[in-house]
Amino acid sequence: MTHLTVYPDTDPATVLLDTRDGAEIAASLFEIGVVFERWDAPHALGEDADQAAVLAAYEADVKRLMVEGGYKSVDVVRVKPDNPNRAEMRQKFLAEHTHDDDEVRFFVEGAGAFYLRKGGRVYRVVCERNDLISVPAGTTHWFDTGPAPHFCAIRIFTSPEGWVGHFTGDDIATRFPKFESEVA
Repeated sequence: MTHLTVYPDTDPATVLLDTRDGAEIAASLFEIGVVFERWDAPHALGEDADQAAVLAAYEADVKRLMVEGGYKSVDVVRVKPDNPNRAEMRQKFLAEHTHDDDEVRFFVEGAGAFYLRKGGRVYRVVCERNDLISVPAGTTHWFDTGPAPHFCAIRIFTSPEGWVGHFTGDDIATRFPKFESEVA
């Protein structure tokens, strides 16, 4: 189940908010400019479903979102626990960074955790199947796939160049609780 935990950015031992209520999650994230919505991801993905198959299954939703947001670029990230590069992938995503474009992700399988730093707080939002999150350009964040990653997310940006991460060099991600899958 989707889960939001908010901490002061200087104290990962202090929890300011801990909720699984979708409306409360959306309202809390809205306060920092992040859009969070619950959508319907009704299509089960086959074990061998590649990017083309995932995009075909969700073509109508993706097309609508791209038109509404003026987005031009889309891809799929699908990572499974048996991925031989899972440790390297996890480490890469863990570094705090920003993007020049909004980062929109629609989770269609599994789960992962976004950590958003804004206004002296860290918002840890565990996203799972059916969750759509839109992180505004310039928002400092990192993403944790967990030690045994299992997720598939459709990523939408204005352009591929907007996907380039600008790393802050801050080690904040090392100080906050890591993601361990909460999804059975």
